[in-house]
Amino acid sequence: MSRKKRKKLKRKINPDLKFNSIVLTKFINKLMINGKKRKAENIVYKAIDNLESKIEENGLDGFLKVLNLVAPKMEVKSRRVGGATYQVPMQVPKDRAVALAMRWIIANARKRKSKQMVEKLSEELYDAYNETGAAIKQKIDTHKMAESNKAFAHFRF
Repeated sequence: MSRKKRKKLKRKINPDLKFNSIVLTKFINKLMINGKKRKAENIVYKAIDNLESKIEENGLDGFLKVLNLVAPKMEVKSRRVGGATYQVPMQVPKDRAVALAMRWIIANARKRKSKQMVEKLSEELYDAYNETGAAIKQKIDTHKMAESNKAFAHFRF
């Protein structure tokens, strides 16, 4: 029997009901806790409506712009070479970059203080839209780490 790993097939995800977007469905699924999808949908839709009222753009377009702004281009991965571990900078694949952006936005929205989740998420999205906020800072820190370890780029394989 072959030792080579088989590729896992990606699960088919249905688009959300309001905007008919697969990316938004993935975001809702990441936000969801204990299987309460309807609650997560309501939070995301209200946050997007709040974002739409603050900017002069369609809510979904603003949300997608925020994801592209927060998504990292480079990250570091640990590589063990000759008994030493190096942080090697690597380009981030598009699907991983979007997943990281979603994760960072949700985590930083949850860290905000003493408000409803709708308000926390809409403020985090608005801050990211204006290229400020904790999610953007996390992206910048990731890029700085990759930049500072550029000397180990030749360990890529």
